[in-house]
Amino acid sequence: MRELEQNQGTAGRGAASPPAYRERLFRAADDVPIYFRDYGDPASAAVPVLCLGGLTRNSKDFHRLSCRLAARHRVLCMDYRGRGRSGYDPDWHHYIPPTYVADAIELLKVADVGAVAVIGTSLGGLCAMGMAAAAPTRLKGVVLNDVGPVVNPDGLKRIAAYVGQDVRMPDLAAAAEALSRQFAAAYPDAGPDLWQDMAAGTFTRDAAAGDWRLDYDLTLGEAVRAQAAQPVPDLWPLFRALGPLPVLAVRGALSDVLDEATFERMAVEKPDLVRLLLPNCGHVPLPHLEPMQGAIEAFLERL
Repeated sequence: MRELEQNQGTAGRGAASPPAYRERLFRAADDVPIYFRDYGDPASAAVPVLCLGGLTRNSKDFHRLSCRLAARHRVLCMDYRGRGRSGYDPDWHHYIPPTYVADAIELLKVADVGAVAVIGTSLGGLCAMGMAAAAPTRLKGVVLNDVGPVVNPDGLKRIAAYVGQDVRMPDLAAAAEALSRQFAAAYPDAGPDLWQDMAAGTFTRDAAAGDWRLDYDLTLGEAVRAQAAQPVPDLWPLFRALGPLPVLAVRGALSDVLDEATFERMAVEKPDLVRLLLPNCGHVPLPHLEPMQGAIEAFLERL
């Protein structure tokens, strides 16, 4: 299965503490190293969970939720190629959803998992829809976090404007302050702890430069702008591929990516869709916060 390593991650819990997750790495079909975290008991009878993050995000975003779910579920959190601890692809043209879908399916093979519930944030939700079309037997259910088959052009334009910029920070405190200014409209109720957590998940230490850099391959910006210049694809067929599956759709009421009209049409297209609207929250709702965490746990209980 081309697995390279398996070791223990303590996730900052202290050397004497039980590990929060296992760190694993495998080679994708084109030899790019793909990293993932493996939480919980592999022998658990509960449905396994696969967490797929947003465009520039990584497995760190799901740590708190995964620790909570791991009491019952095995939870796998993948770093897309070009993000976090996965390898950077030498060709940015490969930074597209079909590649991520193929990597996710390969991860399930490496982890010896049959079918999973996918928690997909933004891009991760699009990948979940892609998995439903490409490998429907691999899915037991899907959580779509602030994403649907239509991406609001305003949100896409906002994201494309900042992805790929070489942002540097002297420390995580400065990073938290910068993020609080950039994303204040999406999280109007956020306090210092949220911004500190977000900074730790967004930046990584650059020892050579002596500062903190964004934790992804900056050529991702080239891929995003190239995709944004193309005609918008019709993703409703991918959404309809979810038809037989239980699906929880979450929308932040202030979201500029998943608009209200699309959220309503999703319920028309899939009458059994379970929906959660989170007030005073933009793109994207954070899955470890209530009431979303509770909604995810209740959804998984029904699978």
